[in-house]
Amino acid sequence: MRMAKYLNKGCPQRDSVEREEYAGARSIGTRENEERDGADLLGKILDRNNLNRAYKQVKRNHGAPGIDGMTVEEALPWLREHREELLNSIRDGEYEPNPVRRKEIPKPDGSGMRKLGIPTVVDRVIQQAIAQQLQPIFEPLFSDGSYGYRPGRSAQQAIRKVKEYAEQGYTQVVVIDLSKYFDTLSHELLMNLLRRQIHDRRVTNIIKKYLKSGVMENGVVRKTEEGSPQGGPLSPLLANIYLNEFDQEMKRRGVQVIRYADDIVVLAKSQRAAGHLLKSSRKYLEGKLKLQVNVQKSKATGVYSKQFKFLGFTLGKNGNGIYIRAHEKSLAKAKRKLKDLTRRNQGRNVRKVMENVKVYIRGWLGYYYIASIKQALQRWNGWLRRRFRMYIWKQWKKPKTKVQNLRKLGVPDEQAYQWGNSRLGYWRIAGSAVLQRSITNEKLTLAGYYDFPAQYEHLHKLHLCD
Repeated sequence: MRMAKYLNKGCPQRDSVEREEYAGARSIGTRENEERDGADLLGKILDRNNLNRAYKQVKRNHGAPGIDGMTVEEALPWLREHREELLNSIRDGEYEPNPVRRKEIPKPDGSGMRKLGIPTVVDRVIQQAIAQQLQPIFEPLFSDGSYGYRPGRSAQQAIRKVKEYAEQGYTQVVVIDLSKYFDTLSHELLMNLLRRQIHDRRVTNIIKKYLKSGVMENGVVRKTEEGSPQGGPLSPLLANIYLNEFDQEMKRRGVQVIRYADDIVVLAKSQRAAGHLLKSSRKYLEGKLKLQVNVQKSKATGVYSKQFKFLGFTLGKNGNGIYIRAHEKSLAKAKRKLKDLTRRNQGRNVRKVMENVKVYIRGWLGYYYIASIKQALQRWNGWLRRRFRMYIWKQWKKPKTKVQNLRKLGVPDEQAYQWGNSRLGYWRIAGSAVLQRSITNEKLTLAGYYDFPAQYEHLHKLHLCD
């Protein structure tokens, strides 16, 4: 299915437009009045430069095709050919977005599957163009405690702010978990929030169409009466606009809130206050914003407790003060990933395996570098080297090959023969002195082993100097 299908006159999708939205369609004069009043936001969205920037961003994101199967690369010539037809259909209020394609991915914490909704590339470009123009409008309205999906803000800054509050005595926290947040946003409430700031009705109408565009799952299109599916460029901004109501309400009450998208931490100075805030926050989120709080996962606890986990981090305290650390679950997850990457039955060249490990660790350190994890990384370092020795030993396979390679690496003949024919397990042999002397740390480095503790020290020191 291709987008051109939906631009042809008389197509089923166009015929199914919610005509009530456009009953008594605005005259040319009405549109001119809107534009004179400074409400021509749509014009800015459809500006050539804005659209070009949107396409480039969509291309950089390397997203998968939507229900029409069109790739990002295929979309460019299509957009060039159908540009005027597409833009006119948007201006006239006749453009109908495609349903999003449902895709499920595992949640980072392993607690289940996260449902994504992947729009077509053309719809992603339009959504991105809208987001680029809406961001400057709503950005000044957002709370200082909001860090997710905002320019110049990060998860690292969010946990640093929690640490800062802890140093001020806010050592009790309320961790709030929202059930299926993106899928449960009230369309009515969201549209009311948008209309407060957006005075071009054509823009709010097309946003509403995206919210109502439906989801295709197993070849069947299902209507969407609530929610903003994760996967579209516009959804993160809409999610922030929605929860900004909670941020502002807590601010009016004098409550400190740190939020990253739907990950929410409310801070308090006592257990009693934290318990009260848990109840009042739930009441507002469920009563006013019509969201569902996960009671099992939402809790009041201390910032140094194992129960406190925010964006993969937690806090610790020692004689030098309060520090940021990676949560034990985050460390365990990373180690499982490294174990999977270095499993000895892959049949790949050890250099390729080392490269894959390097790519993963660099990305992981790029996120967790602010945490105090030196000791954990040192343990990983020794463990990983042993894993690679085991991997190499496994690849040598036959006793004859093992003996020959040990000799080449300087092991005396008798000892090489003894160990090459050993019936000991791979892991035990990998930790032996003979393999440490033959497959040295220096040789592993030459083969491509990544000295990640040194890289961590470098990044961590840069953080301390910020």
